Amino acid sequence: MRDRFRDLEGPLAVRKKDVVLMATVSSFENLSHPTRSELRQFAELFMPLFQASSDEARRQAVAALSQCEHMPAAVALFIGSQSIEIAAPFITASQAISDDTLITIARTQGKDHVKAIVSRDSLSPKVIDALVALRQAGPRSAAPVAPITETPAVPLSPMPSEANEADALEEQRVANEAALRERILDLAGHLGRNDEDRLGLRTLTDIQEALLVRFARSREATHFATALADALSASRWLAERIMLDLSGQQLATTLTSLGMGFLDSVFVLEKLYPHLAEQQHNVTRGWMVLDALDPEECHERVEAWRRADRYTYKPEVPDAPALPETANYRFIRQAPPQRDMRVMGRRSR
Repeated sequence: MRDRFRDLEGPLAVRKKDVVLMATVSSFENLSHPTRSELRQFAELFMPLFQASSDEARRQAVAALSQCEHMPAAVALFIGSQSIEIAAPFITASQAISDDTLITIARTQGKDHVKAIVSRDSLSPKVIDALVALRQAGPRSAAPVAPITETPAVPLSPMPSEANEADALEEQRVANEAALRERILDLAGHLGRNDEDRLGLRTLTDIQEALLVRFARSREATHFATALADALSASRWLAERIMLDLSGQQLATTLTSLGMGFLDSVFVLEKLYPHLAEQQHNVTRGWMVLDALDPEECHERVEAWRRADRYTYKPEVPDAPALPETANYRFIRQAPPQRDMRVMGRRSR
């Protein structure tokens, strides 16, 4: 009987640790914004409990932690370094893993971990560059291993075939690197375009945006056209043509291209075009007009308008030859007084 209880003592102890592990994970999940002290305490409790628990409990704990928004860096690296059967859900889905942690996992673990990292929904350019560099460095380190196993079995005579095989392996390596690079870039495409990145684009300054909103609020169309022309670095004629579109489409395109905030753009459209303030499907018509625009198309269209404006609009330039003519005229008028003075001197004699 005692031997039987001794046999059950091990499984019961493991089950207790499984329960304690899940209870610790559950309590950590309930912390919406854990403090540094709470993160440190969780890291100290989690790792020993994880190592002492069963594989099933480990999988459940990792699956639960993959949904947490906050995670100690040490715990994230610890979980990511586990076997791929346990770490895969965490590596693939967790948003609490930093880029440095992902790079460390990719460099220290196997190709299965790298595949899990590549399958993430979001990859930063830093991680992408690290994965590409890791892929390029991988075959070089593995290359010296091949001749050690193959050299004894290969005779010395067929040297040309060995060279051909080496060339084929090199071509295959280059093709694999290119395929992996394209795969990673395709996976990174889901990140889309960052609308806040306006490097190289014409952008409203804070003062220009404030003036446009102010003039729209007071419905001062003349001052609004002047401010819009200044923001576009174009003629007033182009600004007025844009505002004459009563549908508001052209002004909405212009404001989107200039990077005005969405809510401010809606406010401007509704003030200058009152019919766009009408409600449709719980939003205004102005909101719908702006929401349907694509920023890149707006940039291209506004730049086309500006190019046409430069070709067609010629500002009034003062007549340049006016200054030389005036100078010559003054020079000519200086001679007659001298002649008059001579004549008057002769007469006085």
